Amino acid sequence: MRLSQFRQAVSDEFGVAYGQVVTNDLVLVDLGDLTAEQALRSGIPPREVWLAVCRAADVPPARRHGAGLPAQPRS
Repeated sequence: MRLSQFRQAVSDEFGVAYGQVVTNDLVLVDLGDLTAEQALRSGIPPREVWLAVCRAADVPPARRHGAGLPAQPRS
């Protein structure tokens, strides 16, 4: 996942305005108590940050594939 795909996935899932709140204010315990923006700046891959945001925000697994990536097959 590229950074642009991360940004698109956040916008698609949360909307532009609330997506900014999520990435700037939501503390991701899975990533050492960093926000998504802090994690990205520290070099954590966007895909890892996206999945941490999904877990923290209870995004259903079916929607965790993110923008520009193929959906995971449903079982």
